[in-house]
Amino acid sequence: MLKIEHLKKRYKTGPWVLKDINFQVPKGEIVGLIGPSGAGKSTLIRCINRLIDPSEGQIYLQDICLSELAPKQIREQRRHIGMIFQEYALVERLSVMENVLSGRLGYLPFWRSFLRRYPQHDIENAFEYLERVSLIEHANKRADELSGGRCQRVGIARALAQEPQLLLVDEPTASLDPKTSRQIMRLIQDICREKGLPAIINIHDVPLAMQFMDRIIGLQGGEIVFDGKPEQLTEEVLTRIYGDEDWHPEKQQDEEVA
Repeated sequence: MLKIEHLKKRYKTGPWVLKDINFQVPKGEIVGLIGPSGAGKSTLIRCINRLIDPSEGQIYLQDICLSELAPKQIREQRRHIGMIFQEYALVERLSVMENVLSGRLGYLPFWRSFLRRYPQHDIENAFEYLERVSLIEHANKRADELSGGRCQRVGIARALAQEPQLLLVDEPTASLDPKTSRQIMRLIQDICREKGLPAIINIHDVPLAMQFMDRIIGLQGGEIVFDGKPEQLTEEVLTRIYGDEDWHPEKQQDEEVA
């Protein structure tokens, strides 16, 4: 379980980017973070995996308080947090298999990680993860030979190789076409169901969020203004999150034609 209590963040003397954030994510739940640009979604994810330090508050993963760890302890705990990036964050000159195995680097002694000498069971597991994301036939290709959708699948397999306790996903479909976006979201959903993984997904596509998330958290100005089920995302709630907008595209199209 992930638990966040009174989390706040601001940079130096600037305004608060996050203001008193409180929520929990139980095992197996998929939470979508939605909100306008600048609402604090990416900052929240970066605070959770300690890529940036929170200004105040606590972040707990299981019984470990991530927000109070020393740098060495942060590195050790970060291996339990699988991260899937918007721009994939693959090493393009390496093969698909090597990129997946890089998810195990946090578990290896220095000499093994330096030489990329992975234990046999890690290699066998990597083949299983590639099979799971339907990329087994691309295992020996360089990452820069793949399409965007396949690169995202490599990122998912790499995150799984960490054997994480939590999955954080930052805009997984931003660069993908609609069909591939649904395939990627369905894959993430299936994996979280199978493994009982809690997940937080920063996503701009509201219809996709409503289709694939168990729960939606809406941020506005660094504050949680909505926390509920996807079916509760009414026009009124969306206006509270994003501001005034016509949330009936068919009506808007009719007015434009007229």
